[in-house]
Amino acid sequence: MTLSTVPYALAVDDDPLILMDARSILEDAGYRCHEADDGDGAIDLLGQKAEQIMLLFSDVEMPGSLDGFELARKVFATWPWIDIVIASGRITPEPGDMPENATFISKPFTARLVHDHLRQTLPDGKKPEPLKEKS
Repeated sequence: MTLSTVPYALAVDDDPLILMDARSILEDAGYRCHEADDGDGAIDLLGQKAEQIMLLFSDVEMPGSLDGFELARKVFATWPWIDIVIASGRITPEPGDMPENATFISKPFTARLVHDHLRQTLPDGKKPEPLKEKS
């Protein structure tokens, strides 16, 4: 896989250790990663780099004006090609919290859980090479 064909993901979490873990998991799945520590930072980054981002992986509870659900809805409305995974250890989404293309995983998550989730939910044409392989 050449560098130019490697898709980007945006990991968003206000906990630096979880953000570092999410980045590592997404890189192992075949993504290059951008990071933001809140929804506002994510929107700023997307304003500059959305055309290269294929996946948003976000926490729910974060400081700033956008929680993860609001971020997901804004991303879906503005950049509908971006797949969305929302994660939380304390909040379970209610109907209407997430846009139709978003999926949810519970924290704490493992690399295997995230990779399996992405294998099951992403369309084949949007899976990075490592996710196309058998686990």
